[in-house]
Amino acid sequence: MKITASAISLNVDDVTASATFVKQHFGFSEQMSADGFVSLAREDAGFNLVFLKTGLKSFKPIHMREHRADGLLIAFVVDDIDTEYARLQVEGVPITTPIETEPWGERFFQVTDPNGVVIQLVQWMP
Repeated sequence: MKITASAISLNVDDVTASATFVKQHFGFSEQMSADGFVSLAREDAGFNLVFLKTGLKSFKPIHMREHRADGLLIAFVVDDIDTEYARLQVEGVPITTPIETEPWGERFFQVTDPNGVVIQLVQWMP
């Protein structure tokens, strides 16, 4: 098997709000969109981030159509967690979980988009 691209798709109530949030604060750009759908990318992310309107008739499997993106998080590994933390604070992004450092070297913080999608920034410490 050869994987040629990757994407993560999340059902949200307000596609525009989530798309605007990641474009404004995380540098994603819109690759394509349609009614109830937007696909966003960053060259260095390694995947497209897709937001789908909850209940979209074309969503499969049908029994998952009304589910929302909760209980998961999107993680971005960065080179300088402290700079990103300060940048997002200056931009007025509410911090969901302040910076913490785990014993195994994971230094992270979390923010939450307007639809409740948790975005975690991580830096691995020596």
